[in-house]
This record gives sequence, structure tokens and C-alpha cells, in this order.
Amino acid sequence: MIKREVPNSFDLPRRIRRLADLAYNLWWVWNPEVPRLFKEINSILWDDCYHNPVVFLRKVDRARLNQLINDRYFLDKYDRTIHKFDSYMAETDTWYSRTYPDLKDELVAYFSFEFGLHESLMVYAGGLGILSGDHLKEASDLGIPLVAVGFLYTYGYFSQHITEDGWQEANNIPINFDDLPLVSLLDENSEPIRVSIDLPGRKLYARVYELQVGRVKLCLMHTNLVENDPKDRQLTDRLYISDLELRISQEFLLGIGGVRALRELGYAPTVFHMNEGHSAFLALERTREFMAQGLSLEDAQEKVSQTNIFTTHTPVSAGNDEFPLWLMDKYFAQFWPELGLSRDDFIDFAKVEQSWGGEAFSMPVLAMKLSNYRNGVSELHGEVARKMWSFLWPKLKVEDVPITHITNGIHTGTWLARRMGILFSRYLGSDWIEHIDNPDMWLQIENIPDVELWRVRRHLKRKLVVYMVGRARKQWLTTRVHPVQTVASGVLLDPYALTIGFARRFATYKRANLILRDYERLIRIVTNERMPVQIIFAGKAHPADEPGKLLIQEVYRAVKDARFGGRLVFLENYDMNMASYLVQGVDVWLNTPRRPREASGTSGEKAALNGTLNFSVLDGWWREGYNGKNGWAIGDDTERTDHDQQDEADAISLYETLENEIVPLYYKQRSADGLPAEWLACVKESIRTLAPQFSMQRMVKEYMTRLYQPALRVSKIEALEDSIEDATGEEV
Repeated sequence: MIKREVPNSFDLPRRIRRLADLAYNLWWVWNPEVPRLFKEINSILWDDCYHNPVVFLRKVDRARLNQLINDRYFLDKYDRTIHKFDSYMAETDTWYSRTYPDLKDELVAYFSFEFGLHESLMVYAGGLGILSGDHLKEASDLGIPLVAVGFLYTYGYFSQHITEDGWQEANNIPINFDDLPLVSLLDENSEPIRVSIDLPGRKLYARVYELQVGRVKLCLMHTNLVENDPKDRQLTDRLYISDLELRISQEFLLGIGGVRALRELGYAPTVFHMNEGHSAFLALERTREFMAQGLSLEDAQEKVSQTNIFTTHTPVSAGNDEFPLWLMDKYFAQFWPELGLSRDDFIDFAKVEQSWGGEAFSMPVLAMKLSNYRNGVSELHGEVARKMWSFLWPKLKVEDVPITHITNGIHTGTWLARRMGILFSRYLGSDWIEHIDNPDMWLQIENIPDVELWRVRRHLKRKLVVYMVGRARKQWLTTRVHPVQTVASGVLLDPYALTIGFARRFATYKRANLILRDYERLIRIVTNERMPVQIIFAGKAHPADEPGKLLIQEVYRAVKDARFGGRLVFLENYDMNMASYLVQGVDVWLNTPRRPREASGTSGEKAALNGTLNFSVLDGWWREGYNGKNGWAIGDDTERTDHDQQDEADAISLYETLENEIVPLYYKQRSADGLPAEWLACVKESIRTLAPQFSMQRMVKEYMTRLYQPALRVSKIEALEDSIEDATGEEV
């Protein structure tokens, strides 16, 4: 029997003791009344604790809490919040239960290398993690029975500092597990639940923790245990370790150890979803399990394939995990005999030729061969993936390669500004959040008066500027920074000028410097006194990505150029909190990837939900979302093999669109009451067309309907046939 132990070191009055329940369930992240409740207790402490309720409740003054139990207004808000939380957790009439009543006893397992749930939980690096976190939140909202598996990192992703000359410094800050809403999992002897895997010459142990994400449980493994080899204790130190031995050990643990963790905890998932190839070894463990039950290799692989889902996010071969064959020999020499395979047969199953002529074992190939359900993350990425992996199906035409697509979406409750949500409730109906993926509901966006929409948009931009000034002041007070760095952090921005945001990972293909290509032209655009333009940059380069760090340096040097008058900004240490301010507060969201390298992207979807207009290359999700009236395109569908020619053409399109369409529309097209009526018409068109189509509600329903449900039914039919055969002795 598994015991779940929630540490409770809070000194809370009995009347409001259930603040602890809110702190230990991440449901609060996408329900804005909860952060406002904590903020009402002590707003300065809430910000100082970086919106972490576990730390906050531990530090808040008991005298202040005693005051609150005599505050009827606070208690009323507290009671309403607790009632809403309890109702949510006890709800049985969900979308899933109504749509699939016969599948209520099934379970989906979701594996990912990272989960972006909140800025205080730094177990994510970027877009893949944010998508994973949003997936869990929406599965909870829809009532889908899902359990997730990942890692609990010692350091998480790095903290970024930009030096005076624009160089990125990476600082790894250890995470204090006591500061996280972790549930300890204990066995019947009150010992921590652990799983083990066999690595070359040794055994590796991992402790399993749990995070509660609404109604969904996330199981996280951690290896910094005294019984492990010193090097093995580092396996869960950081995301995306470049050392190949550590990396294959990580993926061995995630895939094989993850399956064993679920078994140890008593979970029996029917369907396994691999979010990227990092967890593909789970297919081998599941095959081994079925063979241990007496099935042949072929039958075991068929059962595994029928209930495996693989999502690829990588549109280039170089971005996929591959391991040299000597490493596979070292780590799997004791594993392939359990599958009844010779070494060569095992290696051949996922062997690929590398560009330099060598051979490697490919994780995506393993995942694809042992999954009947495969998908890319946008329509264009589906096309790219079918072409990229067509060699696995040599007898099929490229268009017939069995890889579909489900375009990424965003979790509305997480990314929507509170003020915008109030506006939606007023004009779309109080239950609009239940029907996010219904395009007809969004037709009512036209009912929002321009003056109210404009008021909210201006409020969000002022809020962004206040946030930047507050950061700059804190940096000035607590560290030694050059004055130009303070200017570069946004203190000179005008809260009423046209503001463009560019925030994402600084990889070279994302071309953060495209807008700098004609430097003098950009200066003229930005410093036009009658129609000024402001640009906010933010983002991290991977610590090992030297070209990416040079890109940051190039942008930062432009930001420091006095000729821009402080209207170019770079915000260091981009994370989920900053992302919320940016996607909600800027007027235009800029995206300049080199097509077709952006598998999907989701930051522009978050911006669109909040009334920010997209200005992007026709790649990823924007190729499907753009309709000519809801934002702007950079360039067209032309893909040039010469990168310099492509960059030049895209830069010209960017400047011309900015000068001739975007800037005039924002400043010149004003109604008699001073409102930019045509701009707001574009904003409404953007929200109406993009909010339902690119919602996580639509996305997860699509995963359920097109991938999970068929896999669940196949397993259910097989189980029924087996039971009939057992009862009658006759094969069905």
C-alpha cells in the first residue's frame, strides 16, 4: 500500500488551514483567485517568494494570519475558493466521462523530459516543457485519466545573467525540494518508494516523488541518493546533459525506470504517450514485460505498438537523440537477451546512418517502429516529418507515410490575463471557459465594446512596463550593474507607444537578429517621434550553444546603442513569469524562424489569446492560423536554399510591413474618440479565429479522439477476447 505524505510545516490558524491544500495542488496556477488570495495576505512577501505558496505560507507572519481570521471579506473569498477547489476535485461529470463512459477505468501514461507548470518549479527548459505542463492541466480540466512521468532536477534549468558586453552567463541554482509542493511516496514500512535499473556493472536507484496537478498526478524521479555511484547521483542534476554516457543513462531511467515506477505505484496504464524520443526505451521495457508473461517477441511488439503514441517535435535530423553503437553495446548487452534477440538484430531495429558515415541507434526510430500512432505538432511539421522519416516505409509514397499531425495549443487558464478573462466572462458568458474550442462561441467577441477592449490592452501594457521598471530597480539596488544595463532593461519605455515583443530560445535558426539586418533603417523606424516603435527581446541560449550566445551578444549591443534612445530592450533570465507579462502586454508578437524549422511554436498563440497581434514567418502554427486579417506574415511560402537570400527577402518583407501597415494602423487610424478602431478590429479577428483553434482544450481533445481512444479501444477489445477465450477455451 502506497502512503502519500504531504509535509505540513505551516503555522496556520484552523479557520484557514486549507490554504495548505491549495499550496500542494498546482490547480491554483490556472485559477487567478488563488494567487490573489495569497497576495491579499502579504503582497510584498508573495512577490519576494516568487509566487511560491509553499515558501510563502512558511514565511508569512502568524500575527497577520490571526488578523485575517477576523476579516469577513477575506474569509468570504477564502470559502468561495475552497468550495471551487473541492467541487473541481470531486467533479465526476467531465467531458471525458460524458464522451467515453465505457473507458472510465482506463489510464494514459504521459512521459516527458521536462514539465513547465509554474516559474517556481524550474524542472523545464523551454517550449517542450511548457507544452507538457499545459497538456497535464488540460487533461485535468477535461477529466482524462492520465498519469505523467518525468524527472525532479537538482538544479533545473539555468539562471541567465547578461554581462555589460552582452555575454550570457549561466548560473545553476540548486532547488530546495522542501520549497516545492512535493508529495513523498512511502511503502508500507514508511520507507521512500524507489525503483532500480541495471546499468553497466552497477544498479541505479531513483526515489519517486509526486506532484498534484489538479486531478492529474505527475511522478518525478530523482537519483541523488547515497546508495548510488557518485556519477549516477548527477543523472537528475540538469536538463539535457551533453555527456553521452549520462544522457543514455538518463533516457534509460526515464523510459525503463519510468515504467517500473508506475508499476511500483500500482498504476496500470493502457496507453503510453512518448512526448519526444527521450523516453523511447519504455517500448523495450513494455516488450520485455509482455514476453515475461509468455508472449512471443512478435506478439509482444504488436501489443506494445497498438498502445504506444509518439509525438515528434523536431523537424531536423540533427535535433534527434542518437547514441553510438558502442554505447548501446555497453548499456544493453544484458537487455537484448531478455527479448530473445541477438546483438545485431537488436541494433538493426533502430540503426541509422549518420551524415558523417557512421552508424547510430536512433531514439525516434525506436519510438516510431514500436508505435502505431505517430504525430507531428503542426500541419507543416507533419509534412516535414513524413518526408524526413519516409525511409522507414520505403514502399509508401511520402504523403502516405503513417505520421499525422495535431497542432499544438495552449492552456487558456494559465496564459490568459485576469482582466481579459473578466472581459470574456462578461461578453462570452460566465461558462465560456468550458467551451474554449467552440468557434461559434467566439463570434461574440464582436460584442465587446472597443473602449473596454482598449482599456484592458492599455492596462496590460502599463503593467508590463511597471514590471520591467521594478526588475531594473531591484537589480540596481542588489547588484553592481553599469547604468547602460539599467537602460537596456526597459526603464525608458513609453507605456503608450507601439511595442513589439520577441521572446524565445536564442537558437540561430530563430534569427533574432533578422530585424537588425538593415540597422540604419531600423533606427529610423524606432526613433520616429510621431510614431515610435519599441522592441523587447528576451530569451536564453543553451549553455553549450556558442552561436546562440553570440546572437544574444549581437542583439544586446544593439540594445545598448544610444541611437535607439532606449527603445530597444533585453530582459535577462526569461521564464514563465516574464513570458506572461510579455505575451499579455506587448502589441505585436514577432517571430522570425527560418522556415520550416519551427515545428509549431506556442508563444504567439498565448499572445493572440490576450489581444496581441502576431507578425511572423509562415511556419509552424502561424501557417495555419494566419488568414490575412488577424495579423501579418513575413515573406511567403517560398523556401530558398541560400540562407542569405532567404534572410534578405524576409528582412525586406519585415521592414516594409512594419513601415507601411503595422505602424500606421496603430497610430493613424484613430476614431473620433481616439480609439484605433481598425487595430481593434484586427485584435478581435485575431482572438475570434485563433483562441479556439489553438487552445489546449482543442489539442487534448484531438489527442484523445484521434490517438488515445483508438489505442484504448484496441486494448479493451483484446482484453474482452482474452476473457472469452479463457472462459470457453476457444480462440475468438
